[in-house]
Amino acid sequence: MAVITESELRKHFRNQNLKEVAVYEVVKGTILTPSAKSFLTDHQIELRFVQPGQASASETETSIKTSATTEASELANTSAASSASQREVKLQITKNLDTEPQTAMKKRFRTLYGGFLETKPEHMTHLYGNMLVFKDHPRILFRGKLDSLETKLLEAQISCHKLNMTKLVEDLEEVLQFVRRIVRCEVLSEPIEQFHLLGMTSEELRAQSHFPKKHFGLEHFQPSFDMGEAVVVINALRTMTRETELLAYQAFKKEHGEADREDIILSLNRLSSLFWIIMFRIRVGQYN
Repeated sequence: MAVITESELRKHFRNQNLKEVAVYEVVKGTILTPSAKSFLTDHQIELRFVQPGQASASETETSIKTSATTEASELANTSAASSASQREVKLQITKNLDTEPQTAMKKRFRTLYGGFLETKPEHMTHLYGNMLVFKDHPRILFRGKLDSLETKLLEAQISCHKLNMTKLVEDLEEVLQFVRRIVRCEVLSEPIEQFHLLGMTSEELRAQSHFPKKHFGLEHFQPSFDMGEAVVVINALRTMTRETELLAYQAFKKEHGEADREDIILSLNRLSSLFWIIMFRIRVGQYN
């Protein structure tokens, strides 16, 4: 029984424009590794299983073109022969093309495994478009964590508002919009372009969080309750952001450990750095 890995798929498609590839066919019984299936899903390529000896879509297309050429030639000789040729082509299409059957007035859903469903089961959800996955799919878990992070940001804004830290509430609103931008880019497969958070670039965020003594006059510290409610609330956001970053890596990890969507992973990493910076700002009185 054959096993196809992500590396083999990349070699297979290396000279093709993946945006123009709609279907990848394998003999029924072939096993694809999870990362290979994710590769096809990420590029919106349908996995289709065919019986041994069955004509592939490309072979069928060639056969149809040949039959059509023959039909045109026979048309010059006799209309009866042409009609027979047309019937042959139609039969050939019906027999060889493994197309999705049409069901009137019913929406069909695709799955990662090449099948179709008439209705959406409760244990499945949308990955994108009409593509369904199980609800414990890594990318769905990641999206759930982003949703939780948004909730914690809103709670933090309420806490800081009660502490009369208006500027901090405004800064957290900017962070909230940035997290929602990550959500949008992940769902729509859009890149996260270069960004600024609270006026800082990715490099500046890293520098200030790594060298707080230079920028704030304080060494790195372990948060404590006596540092105040605001520090504790922001630290909770920092730790949740770290958890979200780890889930992002698990969602986009490829076969050999490298990852797709490093822009998302980088964004979350710098966001956790920003929360360290905010804690330093609170401690030196910048939000008083």
